[in-house]
Amino acid sequence: MDKYIIKGATKLKGSVKISGAKNAAVAILPAAILTEKTVSLQNVPDIDDVRTLIQILENLGANIRRRGRNALDITPGGLFRHAPAYELVKKMRASYYFMGSLLARFGQAKVPIPGGCDLGPRPIDQHLKGFAALGAKIEIKHGMINLSTNGLKGSRIYFDVVSIGATVNLMLAASAAEGRTVLENVAKEPEIVDLANFLNAMGASIRGAGTDVIRIDGAKSFHGAQHVIIPDRIEAGTFMLAAATTGGDVLVEDVIPKHVEAITAKLRETGAELEIEPERIRVWSKGVLKPSDLKTFPYPGFPTDLQPPGMVLLTAAKGLSVVTENVFDGRYNHVDELKRMGARIKVEGRTAMIDGGVKLTGAPVHVTDLRSGAALIIAAIAAEGESEINAIEHVDRGYEDFNKKLTGLGACIRRVEGPVVQEERINDK
Repeated sequence: MDKYIIKGATKLKGSVKISGAKNAAVAILPAAILTEKTVSLQNVPDIDDVRTLIQILENLGANIRRRGRNALDITPGGLFRHAPAYELVKKMRASYYFMGSLLARFGQAKVPIPGGCDLGPRPIDQHLKGFAALGAKIEIKHGMINLSTNGLKGSRIYFDVVSIGATVNLMLAASAAEGRTVLENVAKEPEIVDLANFLNAMGASIRGAGTDVIRIDGAKSFHGAQHVIIPDRIEAGTFMLAAATTGGDVLVEDVIPKHVEAITAKLRETGAELEIEPERIRVWSKGVLKPSDLKTFPYPGFPTDLQPPGMVLLTAAKGLSVVTENVFDGRYNHVDELKRMGARIKVEGRTAMIDGGVKLTGAPVHVTDLRSGAALIIAAIAAEGESEINAIEHVDRGYEDFNKKLTGLGACIRRVEGPVVQEERINDK
């Protein structure tokens, strides 16, 4: 496994451009197979999760052509399989979006039960409940989910809990169902809106994305389309939090400020300074940061994906801060590693109490998932001395050129190649 060697006590300064949204791309790529025509995508992040999805699409029979690093032409007319390969699907949780798209395209899908980061139980019962309401037969056998239908029919579906994954999967399936589907208590994330815009560009009829209720009138056919993926609000938030944590001054470019309002509000609470323009945000911090309480919620609340780097910010704030994780039960994998660096954190259930204001010190730490990896890297940049960040391949899954972008801001990071270790990569969402 590769690792980073980071010399700390660095104040990040400069400008950084944000890549396309990971969580939009991993929904849009499976959606592309609803048509047999070519779709052209721009601002596609060049990350491991996207590379895995491309492999899955090619394994199913799609033709993929790269037009530069961040642009793709996908022609799925030659699809000949409705069962993606297990060895590819197991690498990332979002591969389960092929359930919805394959069911819509072929009337059947055979997808392995997804894995994912160790973030506590994340059942797919809302997905299956929705598929059944649309008229799909479901059989789970030998670790495989088998879906089949003689024709999907529109239905009214209420999600018992807000689920991004279930919202995406049912949008995909319902786009090809006969009649109208109404999805209630849905996820409202910007990535849901981006997916709806892409599907509509292919001929779907989706209204209400970004609200609690989405209405979908099924289409009989889909055509080719062009689409530009939105900027990654989680990457943007990561750099904004890193700037404040290190006492730096960073201009975050190619960002949609509306998408990161929960982060800007929290940064202001802690005493960081911000300048917000239509497509860029400058964040800097010169004084002592103030403690704050941080609670994660579905969008538009503070995102759970930014809770780990948000906690690192609060270790730098003098006084007692409280973090409450309301989305995933097990999203405190980074806490023990931060303690190795001198952080004073106590976890009780979903709550973590941070006694901040003590300078972190460099230490060897281990990354367990994508977002904890980003948090530990930020902590190492802020800490005194040298840190060794192990298992950084998790970070490669969701951040494009993370180390290069940080180096461009003045961080001292060196990537060291290690022996290959057979380990299943895990996913955050």
